[in-house]
Amino acid sequence: MFKKTKLKEYDTNRKGGLIAVGLREDDELISVNLTDGNHSVIIGTKNGMCIKFSQEDVRPMGRTAHGVRGIRLRDGDFVVGACLVSEDSKLLVISENGMGKRTEMDEYKIQSRGGKGIRTYKINDKTGNVAAIKAVTDENDIMLITSEGVIIRTGVEDISTLRRDTSGVKIMKLKDEVKVVSVAVVEKEEEAEAVKEEPESAWETDVVSKVYKTPVEEVTEGV
Repeated sequence: MFKKTKLKEYDTNRKGGLIAVGLREDDELISVNLTDGNHSVIIGTKNGMCIKFSQEDVRPMGRTAHGVRGIRLRDGDFVVGACLVSEDSKLLVISENGMGKRTEMDEYKIQSRGGKGIRTYKINDKTGNVAAIKAVTDENDIMLITSEGVIIRTGVEDISTLRRDTSGVKIMKLKDEVKVVSVAVVEKEEEAEAVKEEPESAWETDVVSKVYKTPVEEVTEGV
């Protein structure tokens, strides 16, 4: 489901916040984006499907509205992310097993909202399902966070630009049973130091995260 609401409706001093969207049973909020209303939207799913449509297809709604259908899901599929399309951006797709790619936005034609979309990622046992989609430019870095609490940071420009129905390259090496659970886009940093915090006490040992600046070519295994 998808909707847009005027920002002034969220102007409040209430410490408990306001309802931002009405959710149906077994549904949850996946993505929030600030927009001027002129961008197209891309919604991506776990099983590698994407749909691109114009925001003009959706009228502004109140805070508590459920919204309208953005993409029609197949059985067992669910939305993993949504992003706004800008002129110089590409679509970044990252899989659970640490593989990913960029794809030109032109490969995604504008469709009517509510359709099943088109395939944006070739899923197999090596890749795992899609973990995240993001709109990125060469001026961005990305940070991948795993289920084990490990983070790497790498430059977007080092990630291959490939066609829609491909699997991409290895971006992060993962241990067995470890998955990518979140991806964040950040401003590009020319140089970053490796950081490894020492635990203050023995009981903290298992929860200390590791952050590394990692060139993609060091872990690339192929397309």
